[in-house]
Amino acid sequence: MKKHNYKIIPDLLLDKEWQIKTNTIETNFKNVRDKICNTFESLEKEFSAQKNFKINKFKKKTWYRDTKNNEYGGGVSSILKGNLFEKVGVNISSVSGQFPNDFKDKIKGAANDPRFFATGISVVAHMYSPFIPAAHFNSRFIVTKDAWFGGGCDLTPTYNEKKIKNQFHKSLKTFCDKYDKNYYNKFSKWCSEYFFIKHRNEERGIGGIFFDYLDAKNTKNFNITMETGNFFCSFLRDMIKKNQYKVWNSKHREKLFYKRSRYVEFNLLYDKGTTFGLKTNGNVDAILMSMPPLASWS
Repeated sequence: MKKHNYKIIPDLLLDKEWQIKTNTIETNFKNVRDKICNTFESLEKEFSAQKNFKINKFKKKTWYRDTKNNEYGGGVSSILKGNLFEKVGVNISSVSGQFPNDFKDKIKGAANDPRFFATGISVVAHMYSPFIPAAHFNSRFIVTKDAWFGGGCDLTPTYNEKKIKNQFHKSLKTFCDKYDKNYYNKFSKWCSEYFFIKHRNEERGIGGIFFDYLDAKNTKNFNITMETGNFFCSFLRDMIKKNQYKVWNSKHREKLFYKRSRYVEFNLLYDKGTTFGLKTNGNVDAILMSMPPLASWS
């Protein structure tokens, strides 16, 4: 956290120790961003070369908040539209400001002092192949009068749900157990409850892990937050390699489009990240980059 970028910050970040920790977190998020983008570009290049298609790369767009309204910071939105990845977005940002009055009571530690700092990374991948699940990951660090981590990762397959769910959750348990034997049960339950489409009475996908309000002073909370992106990148890479050349047809894609409609409904109606971004005057294109390029409701 560079001091000159943030003129409105919570008192907690005036402390040197918290400034150092925040710099470490921001650097880690950037490293994860680079790893994910490089991995996905490599997969896209390999697939396109094999198929003799044009090779596409991420296009990056930097955005800044309006300092005239005492909103500081910004971010980088990276979008890849290719032949393997129909659309994948990787967002990273660090912002500060004040929560509006109609929103501050909903954020931990902001009711009496609406100043905040937030940094995070988010990824949403929508694949051309109906046999590769849509994938989502995010990690965030938020400071008000309190400081906490949130994040997680989840998958939304169109086909082979049971098989993919077993593989994914087995790997997640192994990952979580390295930090705390209670994390997997707690976070997987939290994920299933969070990614639930109430008006459909169904989950968005096959779950994963989701956590929020993890005390940032706790070392194991710091560690699992920092490593979730690396786990996500490695697991998705392996899944893509196993399934990228499976043959699919228009009927398979129709089912994929229908599945995506549920993704759209959840993200627009229930997702906290979408609400947070819009309520804090974030970059709209970056906030809505999770939307799939094509979806169907019939």
